[in-house]
Parts: sequence; structure tokens; C-alpha cells
Amino acid sequence: MANVPMSKQKYVVVGAGPVGSLAALYAAKRGHDVEIYELRGDHPDLLGHVFSATIPMRGRMIHGRRPTGELYEEPQDYDVHGRVRLPKGTIRRLLDILEAMPNVKFFFNHKLTGADFKRCKAWFEVRRSTDSTDRPSEIEVNFDFMLGADGAHSAVRYHLMKFTRMDYQQEYIDTLWCEFQVKPTEKSRYSGIDARFRISPNHLHIWPGKQFMFIAIPSEDGSFTCTLFLPGAEFAYLEADTSKLPAFFDHHFPGVTSLIPPTDLITSFETNPHLPLISIKCRPYHFSSSVVILGDAAHAMVPFYGQGMNAGLEDVRILFSILDKHHNAENNNPGDPTSFDAAIQRGLALAEYSALRVPDAHAINDLALQNYVEMRASVLSPTYRLRKLLEEFMSVHVPTLGWHTKYSRVSFGNERYSEVVAKSDRQGKILLRGLGGLMALFCVGAYGLYLRQQRSRPPLSIFRSVIRAITG
Repeated sequence: MANVPMSKQKYVVVGAGPVGSLAALYAAKRGHDVEIYELRGDHPDLLGHVFSATIPMRGRMIHGRRPTGELYEEPQDYDVHGRVRLPKGTIRRLLDILEAMPNVKFFFNHKLTGADFKRCKAWFEVRRSTDSTDRPSEIEVNFDFMLGADGAHSAVRYHLMKFTRMDYQQEYIDTLWCEFQVKPTEKSRYSGIDARFRISPNHLHIWPGKQFMFIAIPSEDGSFTCTLFLPGAEFAYLEADTSKLPAFFDHHFPGVTSLIPPTDLITSFETNPHLPLISIKCRPYHFSSSVVILGDAAHAMVPFYGQGMNAGLEDVRILFSILDKHHNAENNNPGDPTSFDAAIQRGLALAEYSALRVPDAHAINDLALQNYVEMRASVLSPTYRLRKLLEEFMSVHVPTLGWHTKYSRVSFGNERYSEVVAKSDRQGKILLRGLGGLMALFCVGAYGLYLRQQRSRPPLSIFRSVIRAITG
């Protein structure tokens, strides 16, 4: 956190999710008055409960059926060094800290309906009760700086577009998703605390299907939250006759019907919504010194890299590091800092933040889309497995070269996403050239061996071989 006291400003954070909460904490720790406005009602235990129920996953478990009809499970570790992904408890502690801070206020059931980022004013619709039929009241809020962390369908971004020439790209991929559940069991092949799990609790389970896939993520109670990702046309086909669902799963996702009874499959498919996947890119992320958007509001991505929330939290860290740098520059000027000085420095900081962060956000957005192809198809490819094996071998046995898989760089490192892409592409080119060189050496060696054999044969035999080759 910043060590130099800042001139106190009023920061308004829209969105009380993980990204908005972290942004509020960073601002409050720097002495600002912080107000957090959230569209939903107050559910203080929700985020903490969700994150406390997570368990570490060390890799993927690929499921399939061999040509013989035998089912198989094939583990693929995320990281050759054994590192795992575990966000446990972080958000609960974050909310506890925020609630104890005297300069932080929460306002739930408040919907942003308007904003004037030149005059630094915002208007919120106040919903006293979800059951109320009365017309909601509206309040006006003044601020020095607004941080929009209100998700993919961001109201802050919508109003920001009225004040800046924003490049905006929204894409719905041709895939819908639907949730299912594997229930805990009393009879398991695992012992101890893992006895409730029907399959390995420390893996992301994937049933790849080339154009679609089914995944299962473990929960602390022994159940698995499962998701079916399927093109819209396939969903329409199954919706027309849900009795086909068990046979569809048996064919494309072998073994699932032994984990989820066919009746439960049909019930979940008919009851749970079939939702789209959205990918959003935009630039810039700010206007003047008055507003910036973070997280999904700036770069919503498909969930296949598991980096959506992490990228949003990283937005906060990078934003405030740049704000701190410009604040220190402001403090080096003679005289006491004024609100006007603070606004000038913040405007410079926000411009720098947008310029720095946009390439990285676009990079992880693209990586998430690419990883969908990897998860549903590439994990079965011998080429993919060979590259992963070679990169992990180099990482373990020649660590001084700094060689890592793309996934380990993204998930376990702190490099910029754009740098990860550049380094991964460079590694791919080196591997391709290396394999090309090996193939060339093999061909030269094989040709040399062929010539040596030909020299040992009598001329007449060689002549007959040539005649046979010509005449067929």
C-alpha cells in the first residue's frame, strides 16, 4: 500500500464483487472516503462461503473411451513443479476488512441509472425491497473518482461511452452452457476425507468432444458442479426431445451417466437455464480523471482459462501502482496538493493505465477463447501432448533457460499476459525449428544409409531395380 498520505478524495465504487471490493480496499487504505454501490441485496456471507468451499486442483483429468470400449482417465498436471490453484478464503477476509473500516460505506439495492463524468455526478435508483411495487426513488451522488466493477453488462461502461470515443467489441460464441451436479457418495474408491467423492477431488475433470465438452469441478461437500458446453444447434436438438439426452451423454461423454443418473440429467437440462458465453473487448478504460472500468466491465472473457477474476484483481493492483506513482510525482511539487492537482495527476495515471492494460486484457481474452479449443479438442492431440512434454522437460532439467508452458506462466506467474503470449510464441517457433532440424538430420542419415546400401549392390541389380520402378 502507499506510504505517502494522499489528499482525501471521494471514491465511488460500483459493484461489490471481488474486483470492486479489492478496489475499495486499496482506495480506503490510502485514506480516501469510499462508497460502494451494489445492484443486488446485501448477502454478506455469499462470497466468503463460495470461496471457503473451494479445494486445490493440481491438474486436469481427461475422460474418454478406448476403441476396445474400455473407459479411461488420464491426468494432466497444470504445473510440472506441483503448484496448485487455490483462492480459498481470500474474499472472506477482504470483506471482513472492508466492513471494519470507518471510511467505507456499503449501499445495496442501488442501481446506477445515470452519470455525468464531466461534473462528477451519478444517479442511483434505490430499491427498498424486491417485492415492493412502489416506484423506486432516485438519489444524486457527487464523487471525485468512480471505479466501475459492475460486470459484463456494466452500467458504468454504458455511461462512459457517452463521454469518450470507445472502441467496443462484443462477441457471443456459438456455445451455450448448462449446469449439472454429481452428488456425494458414501461408497468411494478414495479414503479419508475424500471418501465422499465419486472421482478424483483434486482435478478439473474434462470429457472432450471436439466441438463441445463436459466438465466437473469438485466442491468441499463431496459433490461436483458440472457444466455442459454445447453449440446452440445441439442444444436445440436435445431440447426438442430430452429423452435423447442419456444416449447423447453415453456416446459423447462416456462414464457420466454412471455419475449422474439419467433422470437427474434430464431434470437438470430441463430446469437449469441454457446461457450464452460473452467476450468483450474495449478501449480506453477511462475518461479524464473521473472514471475507470475494471474487471469484466472492461474485458469480460469466456471462462476457459479461469483467469477472469484474477485479471480483474490484477487490474486493481496495476491501477493503484500507477496512481501511487503519479501521486508521488505530485508530492514532489512545491506547495500543498489541491483537488485540482490530484485530478491532473489522476488523469495522467488513468491514461497510462489504459495504454498499459488494454494489450494485456485483450491477450488474456484471446487466450481464454483459445483454451476452449484446447480443452475440448487439443488435449487429445499427440502434437499438443508432445509440446507439453518437451516444455515441461525443459522447465525441469534446464531451468536457467526460463522455459515454461503457457498455462504455468499465466496461472502461476506474474508476467504480463501480452508477454506470456510473446514468449510462448517464441518457444513454439524454437520447438518447431528444432523438430524440423531433427527431421532434416534423420532424412540426411536415412539417405546416406540408402546410398551406402546401393554401393554394395552390383550395377546390374541396380539397373533392374530402376527398370522395375519405371515400368511399375
